[in-house]
Amino acid sequence: IFHKKFVNTKKENRRWNYMERNWLDIVCLILIIIGAINWGLIGFFNFDLVSVIFGNMSMITRIIFAVVGIAGIYSLVLFWKLKAE
Repeated sequence: IFHKKFVNTKKENRRWNYMERNWLDIVCLILIIIGAINWGLIGFFNFDLVSVIFGNMSMITRIIFAVVGIAGIYSLVLFWKLKAE
């Protein structure tokens, strides 16, 4: 009885596998959250935080926007990974 309590079944392993993500999934999720907050600020207050910090359409601002966009595209892959589980 004691041993059975601590042995994971296949069903339990499948249930917890959705929690295991690689570093790219986490980084992309963080970038998507940053992008969503920035778009929320633009929509509600007409305030572009990224442009204020890094300059209006400077090279680094454009790179940040591009990386956030790529993270959004990658999130489609992440969505399908979650849906498959």
